[in-house]
Amino acid sequence: MPDASAQTPLKNSSAALSPLAAPEARALFLALRTNVAKALLGKDALIDLALCALAARGHLLLEDVPGVGKTTLAHALARSLELSFARIQFTSDLLPGDITGVSVFDQRTSEFTFKPGPLFANLVLADEINRTTPRTQSCLLEAMAEGQISIDGIARPLPEPFLVLATQNPHEHAGTYPLPESQLDRFTMRLSVGYPPAEVERALLLGGGTKDELSNLKAVADAVAVRRLQLAVPLVAVAPELADYVLALSAATRNSPLISLGASPRGALALLRCAQARALLSGRNYVEPDDVKELAVAVFAHRLVLARGAQGGGDRLSAERVMRELAEQVAAPE
Repeated sequence: MPDASAQTPLKNSSAALSPLAAPEARALFLALRTNVAKALLGKDALIDLALCALAARGHLLLEDVPGVGKTTLAHALARSLELSFARIQFTSDLLPGDITGVSVFDQRTSEFTFKPGPLFANLVLADEINRTTPRTQSCLLEAMAEGQISIDGIARPLPEPFLVLATQNPHEHAGTYPLPESQLDRFTMRLSVGYPPAEVERALLLGGGTKDELSNLKAVADAVAVRRLQLAVPLVAVAPELADYVLALSAATRNSPLISLGASPRGALALLRCAQARALLSGRNYVEPDDVKELAVAVFAHRLVLARGAQGGGDRLSAERVMRELAEQVAAPE
């Protein structure tokens, strides 16, 4: 069931905000990475990608077995940024109104009053998203693509920044509803947490886990800083050759005999925007080829539908393997 925090989300008001400069963005990134890493040990690469998606105004899909830190990442991000946070446990009986909110009739005023649901938070953890019906899953489509929800014919804007972090277990399919391609395409990246290194897991055992570290996390930035970071990302310079490189990677997914459905134009835009975010978080105001290449698998793999016979070792692993090979085959600009 929905579990919303008591914090008040930041309203949509970006008129007076100025974009962060590259050095400021780098300093913010390092502070956030260090803070989140206190609760999510040994996962610096995952934290980097999550912050990159946040800066690019994207959404994350975390696929992995239970108990490896998916929920911890969401809580740590919210605490580090002082964002309003809502956790929704997706179940088969969850209704759309449980997420978006409903209009309630007030007998005193003889009018309907809208009661917002947990989706009206800065960071929404959609836990086990594939355990609810497609009808309820579809409630997230408009929210993730347009940052608003249409209820009773009225478009209601969501708070900014707005990030959906959804989780699902790829190894358990009983009683689940696989996300359709249209829903997967809304997620900027699909990531896997993975098991921690042996020395990190040993430290967790001896220290009793990271629950105390998570509860003691202090905010190192606020929602306004995130908004300023997001405003700066589109200003990062992109050379025409790098735009052509993104198009070449996208075309490779559409022309490969191993893939029946390649990356969409939305996917190409997401890859370029994430490359801009990665450059900015690195302290640069221009994109390099490595920014694109290093993100290609995380941004493109979940958007691919493999051809018959191409699956091996699971759809997710196969798609990542195919995308990784394509990224090596497509020549990057010098």
